[in-house]
Amino acid sequence: MAEETDPGWRKLSEEVLSGMKEWRQAHPKATFREIEEAVTQRMSRLTARLIQDLALSSPASDWRSQALSERPQCPQCATPLQARGNRLRHLQSTGGQDIELTRTYGTCPTCGAGLFPPG
Repeated sequence: MAEETDPGWRKLSEEVLSGMKEWRQAHPKATFREIEEAVTQRMSRLTARLIQDLALSSPASDWRSQALSERPQCPQCATPLQARGNRLRHLQSTGGQDIELTRTYGTCPTCGAGLFPPG
């Protein structure tokens, strides 16, 4: 994991916490459900950032230098994939937050299937 990741998580955590304090002051009569929804919405930003950073720290995000026998395999024919460069992948967390991952994209030299290997 990159050294700058932890301070980034800390900064975002502090923004979430201070944002909740401000929200609560602006909504003194909020119901339990409204408070829960506000917390969930703000925490989803932190959750998405953690997921993104942890996924990018995985060896599966860049497997170009791995030996052929260690590379991800085609799910259709089990042939090791060939790397086709890095590509940006857009995903959405269960909390509705956008996540961007730059990962190695691969194609199967046997059947032509193309994919981002899991991990």
